[in-house]
Amino acid sequence: MNTDFPSAEEYAAERPRHGALQVLDIQSLQHGVTGSYQNRVLQEFNDSCIRMAVFHGEYQWHVHPDSDEVFLVVEGELHIDLGSGAGFALGPWQCVTIPAGTVHRTRAIGRTVNLTVEARSARTVFVDGPEVA
Repeated sequence: MNTDFPSAEEYAAERPRHGALQVLDIQSLQHGVTGSYQNRVLQEFNDSCIRMAVFHGEYQWHVHPDSDEVFLVVEGELHIDLGSGAGFALGPWQCVTIPAGTVHRTRAIGRTVNLTVEARSARTVFVDGPEVA
């Protein structure tokens, strides 16, 4: 597993980079990321936030017990594996909602950029992944 990923506490503590009434150029922001992983809160609204994740490789198995999570791929190919054994492969401008309480992990095939919308207070609990036969 990539040790560059933040802890659950660091992930939850991330503050928005931009305020309301500020126009964001997502394309420009994502091109400014040069490392292998970055996941930043771009803006908050109501009780939710929008994040931009740019990464290579796979993220840890985890669950958000109290919050749905919407993934919208901007660039690349994002695989979302579910603890049930099912999963999704998303390309640019495809999205899916992962319901609260669903064990999942994301895997970037090459450099992948996705926007994620979730509750601002979403808890992340890291778990062991399913046994692979």
